[in-house]
Amino acid sequence: MVSLAPWVSHGNHIASSDNKAVTMHAMSIRTHILLLVLLPLAVVAALVVTAQRIPVPEIGRAYVLRVDLPAADAPGALPDVAGREGLPLVVIDAGHGGHDPGASGQGYREKTVVLGLARALRAELEKEGNVRVAMTREDDRYLVHAERVAIARRLDADLFLSIHADSAGEAAEVTGASIYTLSNKASSEAAALFAERENASDRINGTDVGAQSDVVSTILVELSQRRTQEQSDAFARLIRREAEGAIRFHPQARKSAALKVLRAPDVPSVLFESGFITNEDDARRLASPEGRARFAEVMARAIRSYFARQQES
Repeated sequence: MVSLAPWVSHGNHIASSDNKAVTMHAMSIRTHILLLVLLPLAVVAALVVTAQRIPVPEIGRAYVLRVDLPAADAPGALPDVAGREGLPLVVIDAGHGGHDPGASGQGYREKTVVLGLARALRAELEKEGNVRVAMTREDDRYLVHAERVAIARRLDADLFLSIHADSAGEAAEVTGASIYTLSNKASSEAAALFAERENASDRINGTDVGAQSDVVSTILVELSQRRTQEQSDAFARLIRREAEGAIRFHPQARKSAALKVLRAPDVPSVLFESGFITNEDDARRLASPEGRARFAEVMARAIRSYFARQQES
C-alpha cells in the first residue's frame, strides 16, 4: 500500500511537505533582507538619540582650533617717515609684493623691480634732504590697494607716487613708460563711495564734513577730489618734463583710469608705469643700478619742482 502521509489535502489543492519547506525557506530570505535594511537604520537612529544626550562641547573637543583674530578695522602700524618735521611728505608705493608678483618677463618680476626703484628714489630724496619720505612697503609684503591709500592719508601725505612696471604679453617689442592719473568718471564714483564709506565723519582737506548731510558730504568730497586731480595732473606734467631725454616714454604716455590706488580724495596721486618688463631693453634698464639711479634722479627733480610750485601758490 502506498502511504499518503506526505500529502495533505486542502480542498482542491494538494501540497506536500517539501513545498512547505520551500515556502519557509523563502520567508527566511525575506526576513534576512528586511533585517539588512532595518538594522543600519536602527543603528543610525540609536546614534542620533545618543548624540542628542551628549553635551555639544564634549563632541570633538580635542579637535577644536582656536585662532586669535585682530580687532575689526584695527589699523596697521604706519611706516617710518624720514626727514625733518615740517617738510612736505611724499609716500612712495612699490606696487604688488608678497604672493602677488605683478607682471613678469625677461626673467624679472615686477614686485622686485619696482621695490628697487622705490628704494633708489627714497635714497635720492633723503640725500637732498628737502622733503620727508615714507614707503608703503620696504620689503616683500603684500598690501591691498585700500591699505596703500590709507597709509598716505593717515600720514597726511602731500603727494603719493605708486611705481609699477607694465606688461605687453607676447608683444615684446612694446616699450616705454606711462603716467596714470585718476579718470574723471572714476573720481566722481570714488567721491560718492568715499563719503558713504566714511559716513561723513572724516576731515577732507581740513574741512569737517561730519555734521553735513550725505548729499553735501559727497559734494564736498567731489570738490576736494577735483582740486586733488588738478594737483595730480600738475605733478604728472612735471614728471614728463623732467624725464625728457632721460626716460623713454610710450607713445601714449599720459593716461587716466579708474585705479583704486589713486582714489584718495585729498592726496595728489600718480601711478608711474616705469616701462614694460616684457621688453628686454626696458627690463634690463629698470633692474640695473644705472637705470634705478636715472629714474631716482628724474623723479626726485619732479617731486622737488612740484613742492616748490605748491609753496609758491
